[in-house]
Amino acid sequence: MIDVLIVGGGGAGLRAAVAVAETDPALKVAVVSKVYPMRSHTVSAEGGAAGVIAPGDTLDEHCYDTISGGDWLCDQDAVEAFVAEAPKELIQLEHWGCPWSRESDGRVAVRPFGGMKKMRTWYAADKTGFHLLHTLFQTTLKYQDIIRYDEWYVTKLLVDDGRVHGVVATEIRTGRIETIPARTVILATGGCGRVFPFTTNAAVKTGDGMALAYREGAPLKDMEFVQYHPTGLPFTGILITEAARAEGGWLINKDGYRYLQDYDLGKPTPTPRLRSMELGPRDRLSQAFVHEQRQGRTVDTPYGPVVYLDLRHLGEAKIDARIPFVRELCRSYQNLDPATDLIPVRPVVHYMMGGVHTDLHGATPIAGLYAAGETACVSINGANRLGSNSLPEILVFGRRAGIAAAAFAKEHREAEPPAVRSQGEDERRRLERAREGGRPRNGRGERIADLRERMQHTLEGAAGIYRTGDVLAKAVDTLAELRERAEEARMEDSSTAFNTELINLLELRSMLEIAQTIAACALNREESRGAHQRTDFSARDDAAFLAHSLVHRAPDGTPSVGLLPVTITRWPPGERVYGRD
Repeated sequence: MIDVLIVGGGGAGLRAAVAVAETDPALKVAVVSKVYPMRSHTVSAEGGAAGVIAPGDTLDEHCYDTISGGDWLCDQDAVEAFVAEAPKELIQLEHWGCPWSRESDGRVAVRPFGGMKKMRTWYAADKTGFHLLHTLFQTTLKYQDIIRYDEWYVTKLLVDDGRVHGVVATEIRTGRIETIPARTVILATGGCGRVFPFTTNAAVKTGDGMALAYREGAPLKDMEFVQYHPTGLPFTGILITEAARAEGGWLINKDGYRYLQDYDLGKPTPTPRLRSMELGPRDRLSQAFVHEQRQGRTVDTPYGPVVYLDLRHLGEAKIDARIPFVRELCRSYQNLDPATDLIPVRPVVHYMMGGVHTDLHGATPIAGLYAAGETACVSINGANRLGSNSLPEILVFGRRAGIAAAAFAKEHREAEPPAVRSQGEDERRRLERAREGGRPRNGRGERIADLRERMQHTLEGAAGIYRTGDVLAKAVDTLAELRERAEEARMEDSSTAFNTELINLLELRSMLEIAQTIAACALNREESRGAHQRTDFSARDDAAFLAHSLVHRAPDGTPSVGLLPVTITRWPPGERVYGRD
């Protein structure tokens, strides 16, 4: 039996695996990943990782920036733990071989990032996630006893009497279905940006871990808070990192005007600070884009309205030294050179602040089940995550979840309950029926791609940058209907080897459940806070909604939304501010 089974081979999952191996080498650890670990979405993170190291910066300032940036919906005890441990994790990565960029005197280089008043974002040029994930993956290789299930897809958590006992997974290459018993399970499958049509997220980010936990009774938290990044490339959605603006890039409208100076981005003074306004919080910058569009100051393209990111004044040498990957992306996907050309950009879904409800150690309400990274909501991000907080989050809470899961596994050595194998057999038969008899009896089932597209556009129209109650209510009904129709979706491939159509169907069903929770939580929150902006409730309402949304799956499969108080330790709610001194 596996002691600690980790679902997801990205940054959070690999950090958890190392933590377990370091805690007790005798424990049996396995990592189940839908893709080869180095294909995980962590690899695409570009800008950097926040951690207090520069002279003049303090832990309290990082805490305050995070809490203010999250519009006071962050749990402050979690933020304090995160901020204290983040620099230690980044130094540990240095010891494992992560090539952080350096100043001329040898110190770790840091750059400014959106919503932070001090320079505290460590970086490795603009390929930080690539180097971070490489470092973690290579570190796991020295623990040869870690078992890897590469390109396996987990379809079910095995839960009996309120405790997890393993998973059922299918090997994509062969179609083999296997019950994998485990004393503990850590979910680290990333976010669910693919529930929207235009996203920076890789195709693998379909909310699998969130849906697995939700179906077995673990609540999801703060699902209405969906972060748009203000600079995605049109058509592809590929991210142009915030580092491009940190290095001095400007956002300009069709008239060549730096329009952000006209908007309230939460500045501490009414006088615009031209050198830092592009580094306002991501939610505010995305909202400003919508207003520019409504005023007719964006540029129409075949892939929607855009503004421009201007890096030309930085010069070729600085671009190549500090953000070379940005230049590579622009040349490859837009056929332009940022050293001489404007970059068309538009807001794009980037990150989920919500996820599986956990405590500070990654524990969910299901005994033995943990979650970390974007799959989880601990909550340090509140209503709006600050850029460069996500990479240290996967390190800090990946490690914490690994240590906690290892302790649980050592304390619970009971034999596997008979019900677990029975559940595994039931799941195997369900998957085989889906694969072999997928076509509905009436022969008129809808295509998976059509249902997915309808789901994405329904959610985009209702739960985008701006929302309103009547549209959200219709979306809740539409998504419920789509979820029922997905049960009868047409399957045309009955093969076992590389049956990606089956995987697509299972992913669609997970995404529809997650989409329902997003719409339901957004409908329930009758205020505007951070990334959640209701046009019919335009003000923040601390009296009624200084609380997390907590959504459970009702017996009929519908989302049931309640509220959970936010943990306040030292920083009472106030006005959001940003900017560099």
